[in-house]
Amino acid sequence: MKTILAAILVVSSAIAADVASITKQELPSLVELYKELHANPELSLHEVETATRVAKELRAAGLEVTEKVGGHGVVGVLRNGDGPVILVRTDLDALPVKELTGAPYASTKVVKDDQGNEVNVMHACGHDIHMASFIGTARVLAKTKEQWQGTVVMIGQPAEERVLGARFMLRDGLFSKFPKPDKAVALHCASDMAHGQIGIVEGFALANVDSVEISVKGVGGHGSMPHLCKDPILLASQIVLALQTIVSREVRPGDPAVVTVGSIHGGTKSNIISDEVRLQLTLRSYKTETRRHLIDSIKRIVKAQAESANMPAGRMPEVIISPDSASALYNQPALCAEVRTLASQAIGADNVLTREPVMGAEDFSEYGMTKEKVPLCMFWLGTQPPEAVSQAKAKGATLPSLHSPLFKPVPGPSIETGVKAMASAVIGLMRG
Repeated sequence: MKTILAAILVVSSAIAADVASITKQELPSLVELYKELHANPELSLHEVETATRVAKELRAAGLEVTEKVGGHGVVGVLRNGDGPVILVRTDLDALPVKELTGAPYASTKVVKDDQGNEVNVMHACGHDIHMASFIGTARVLAKTKEQWQGTVVMIGQPAEERVLGARFMLRDGLFSKFPKPDKAVALHCASDMAHGQIGIVEGFALANVDSVEISVKGVGGHGSMPHLCKDPILLASQIVLALQTIVSREVRPGDPAVVTVGSIHGGTKSNIISDEVRLQLTLRSYKTETRRHLIDSIKRIVKAQAESANMPAGRMPEVIISPDSASALYNQPALCAEVRTLASQAIGADNVLTREPVMGAEDFSEYGMTKEKVPLCMFWLGTQPPEAVSQAKAKGATLPSLHSPLFKPVPGPSIETGVKAMASAVIGLMRG
């Protein structure tokens, strides 16, 4: 047994060396690709040029490429005999954020959003790092085909920021028109980790997210005659306070959940009792039953508060659940263990960290929720100077987060680590 294990480690070390060598050769062009993508971001559902650029790079690497899958989605297939099918995903879209990093390749792009408003656009979530790492991984896999057997399906997904793209690609036949994956992997930038490192969360890694709008109706009138009115601002205030009891008194302690009222709008003047207030909420959870309980409780509390205010039947509040919801990402522990081992051989075990789950959202989860139940693993990729991370921790400070106009990855070492970790993981999973 020891002899077999030693032989495996020798082979793995040789593969890691090949991956590192190819990555180093490709890195200058990958950094230039990153800068090009960073300077030319596109909003969700508008990733026309980005998708075209990614498709071009995949073709150049030798993959069979199909464009316009589920909108602006791109699928590249690299076949290399019989073996496992591994899916690798990147996202393509950017955010309506005005960049303030001061980088020489900073985005100055201004476009019209879906509502016709002019907005600045920035890759403030690191999808440009994801794409550069993704293309680098494709190049490495194409140049190491003697080391693995099977099929790699590489997808460029649109509209991740609106948690729509994965569903669109799946509905368009991602798992029927293309090889069906046995496992799926992805990476995501982290704003609080040093470049050269990756982080892995086993089990629930990211949350269910639901957006809820509550229309609190009332009976308007003069501010001097409240007895003739039904004040929706007062009722909305009572609802906001009552909603806080859901997590504190209805959800089992230790079961993560968040109910946040992020927006409240109502009224026009100090002496007018309005006839409507609108609340916007975000709900976050991991478990399906907790997710359902949050929504059911909101509906119950809103109705009960309105009834206690003796609101007329025709003026009862409306609770609207947005269809643009995200499901919790569950990283399969067994697959995470494999990725951890393989990435450790590529970048060193000390650089593969264990991370805590967070309550953000990602629609990579959708690829594991079909009838195939594909195992998933998304790992975090460090992007910041190590000294900046150390100094921030020492001071109890925080670095600019994802979605911040100041989020600024260090391209070279971040991409290099992303390619080495991802390519080594995919090759290892193919040898499996």
